[in-house]
Amino acid sequence: MEIISVGRDSGRCQFQAMTIVALSSGQGRAGVAVIRISGSRAPKVLEEVAGFLPVPRLATRATVRDPKSSVTIDEGLVLWFPAPASYTGEDVAELHVHGGLAVVEAVVAALCGMDGVRLAEPGEFTRRAFLGGKLDLIQAEGIADLIDAETEGQRQQALAQVAGSSSDLYESWRLQLVNALAYLEAEIDFPDEELPVGLVPSVREKVSTLLVEFEKHLSDNRRGERLRDGVFVVIAGPPNVGKSSLLNVLAQRDAAIVSSRSGTTRDVVEVRLNLGGSPVILADTAGLHDSEDEVEAEGIRRALQRAEAADLKIVMVEAAEQIVVTPQVRTLLDTNTLVVINKIDIQPIVEKLKMEQCDSWPISVVTGAGLDSFLTALEKKVADMFGYHEAPVITRARHRAAMENCVSCLGRFMSFTEDIDRSNGHIELVAEDLRIAVRSLGRITGKVDIEELLDIVFKDFCIGK
Repeated sequence: MEIISVGRDSGRCQFQAMTIVALSSGQGRAGVAVIRISGSRAPKVLEEVAGFLPVPRLATRATVRDPKSSVTIDEGLVLWFPAPASYTGEDVAELHVHGGLAVVEAVVAALCGMDGVRLAEPGEFTRRAFLGGKLDLIQAEGIADLIDAETEGQRQQALAQVAGSSSDLYESWRLQLVNALAYLEAEIDFPDEELPVGLVPSVREKVSTLLVEFEKHLSDNRRGERLRDGVFVVIAGPPNVGKSSLLNVLAQRDAAIVSSRSGTTRDVVEVRLNLGGSPVILADTAGLHDSEDEVEAEGIRRALQRAEAADLKIVMVEAAEQIVVTPQVRTLLDTNTLVVINKIDIQPIVEKLKMEQCDSWPISVVTGAGLDSFLTALEKKVADMFGYHEAPVITRARHRAAMENCVSCLGRFMSFTEDIDRSNGHIELVAEDLRIAVRSLGRITGKVDIEELLDIVFKDFCIGK
């Protein structure tokens, strides 16, 4: 569904009909619970439950009562945010009460028992903020990511989205495309006017420059999506070399069964880690070897499948005087592989070895020898994938799909305008490619405004005087 920014005002009339209420702080026991109210009846609701309307944006102590029975529910603080200076852009009130389950349920029930007030749907406060023009879609998604952030890297990325760094970038690109499209629209709609010479070549030059920027933006190794969702790291290697033990050490808990018996791990065991501020999904897999056991063979197949799809691989082998690399293990060795040689407490390794040009780290999961050095290397490898503090990156598949569609349209435009002139009738077709490209960028932020084309046409060319 396409969101047209000029239609937001009509949308606001519809969603303002009901005032919504919800617990904005986390579920469960807490010292304080924040209950938010948004809508045209928010000031009246606050007056009825607190007995007065406080000074805007000043936390004020109040007795919270059920307006129907006048029974006291709790003592707390109330705040009042008149429109439009509020999160949603509507009149907003907040009740800060004690976080007990019974208190929260009683307050919410009292509020929802009032005329014109209902319980908010999931995400409805942020939806109203978007419809009210307080934030765009990228910022709304950034708020969701900020709430879900588990690591420092995720927090920083989400906060940058909320602050508008990505929005500013996409909007700048969109406006440049709108400007280029307006030139073509003028060429199509006003052929008899005295327009500047060489409009199409001028548009091609602008589009060519933007196309280079867009393709560079897409060639980001999916850093933003990886940071949001987590880097997928697989531990692979022969049976009984200590893979499950390493996973337990990194997870700091017994997430996988450890046994001296070969073939204990038959399926993929996954844990989520915060590795130096970066989110990691670490997977332990079945030992790689030839097996006639049907279940074990399936586990090996899954192990190879997961290793192939992994962002990073930790290949573990056992320390020995002569380390043998099996064909199955050799297929996993590439630039995204860290080799770990375990059990140096049993068989010491004199110097650091290279295995198929991959650096290796001699360790002992039992004694902890070499683990610090390996963890430092692992953290650096993961951090390098994200490229912290670089320009805004794509954080969601939705954004990437829109950018890819935009690049595809601009590519067609460049191909069809190589020999274009005003008489061959193709200009209307290539202009449509630019229109689709503009809409694709607009879908990322939720802004698609056709009226801007008319503004530029009349401003730049003074058509009609």
